[in-house]
Amino acid sequence: MLETSTYDDPAVVPPSIRARWRFAETGSAAAILRAVCPAEWRDILDVLDTFALDPVTWLRPGGNLGEVPKTLDAMFKQRGWCARRLDLVSYGLVYDGGDNLVQRLPDVEQEGYIIDNFKGAVAVDVEWNAKDGNLDRDLGAYRAWHQAGVLTGAVIITQDRLALKSLAKRLWSEYQQTLPANLRQNRLPIDVNTSTTTNYDKARLRLKRGAAGTCPVLIVAACEATWNGQPYTAGT
Repeated sequence: MLETSTYDDPAVVPPSIRARWRFAETGSAAAILRAVCPAEWRDILDVLDTFALDPVTWLRPGGNLGEVPKTLDAMFKQRGWCARRLDLVSYGLVYDGGDNLVQRLPDVEQEGYIIDNFKGAVAVDVEWNAKDGNLDRDLGAYRAWHQAGVLTGAVIITQDRLALKSLAKRLWSEYQQTLPANLRQNRLPIDVNTSTTTNYDKARLRLKRGAAGTCPVLIVAACEATWNGQPYTAGT
């Protein structure tokens, strides 16, 4: 699938936001969402502009149920987005050689999954340290929903694993230097070494393979520039 880069257009994504996140897309997703779903796009930009990665909550165990995804989901909820399950129901109509209906075939139901944030015809999923199989589920569903005409586009918010791994190690090392020698420990409170969880590279690879079909999908990944610049401190 051909990658596009409409997020580089300052009229689509303001430079201040573009500089703080890493992006990838197919189907000119950013430009399409801006043009077709302007209210939802403004919400997405507002969240990206407002959110900053705080080491105190980021470097806390919890995976996809941790404080980072909770914070992002809460920010969307404040703007009228909700967790929703989107199911599809289809049926066939059989006609004779003319225009006479002969038979209505039984309904075929396709159960979806609970989208983290849904508004209008846009889905936003926060995939932060979840099992990478979630990406196959998300993109496959986006594809089916878009083909059915019920989804304009989708956004996956995740992390740049390698960039944040380097930052986490540095922040943790700096924090350890503030502790007495007998209380220091090398092991981080979160696992930054696993490569089997959701991240930018995993999501982008699946997009390039065409997992979302023709559905416009934008990947937004937190990186070092998303960090709020504060050190890690414990007990807060």
